[in-house]
Amino acid sequence: QLHLVESGGDSVQAGGSLRLACAISGYTHNRLSRYCMAWFRQAPGKEREAVAAIDPDGRTKYTDSVKGRFTISKDSERNTLNLQMNDLKLEDTAMYYCAADQGACWFQITTHGLLKTADYDYWGPGTQVTVSS
Repeated sequence: QLHLVESGGDSVQAGGSLRLACAISGYTHNRLSRYCMAWFRQAPGKEREAVAAIDPDGRTKYTDSVKGRFTISKDSERNTLNLQMNDLKLEDTAMYYCAADQGACWFQITTHGLLKTADYDYWGPGTQVTVSS
């Protein structure tokens, strides 16, 4: 049973940067590096969407709207999943969630540039990011 807790959400002006962190604990049988992990976000009135994903081998994928601005990374020594967000835009305003799973790990980009992933079993409670003009 994994326990995930996000931090780093804040209110920033457009063009600014934030770094989100997801503290992960509770794993016993598998090293953290063997988990498939991702960041999702959900804005008011919208469906939750995958933002960035990273597989156990460190391969990453991003939804088109954040590509070149966001960077997902994992620190197995500190047991954290990070999301560096630069050049933030108004449309990045959302609740951000980290997720993890030790099952099959896949992700793909749709024809509309959206990131689709496998299902995740473990989720954090979320951290709010608000971008203003």
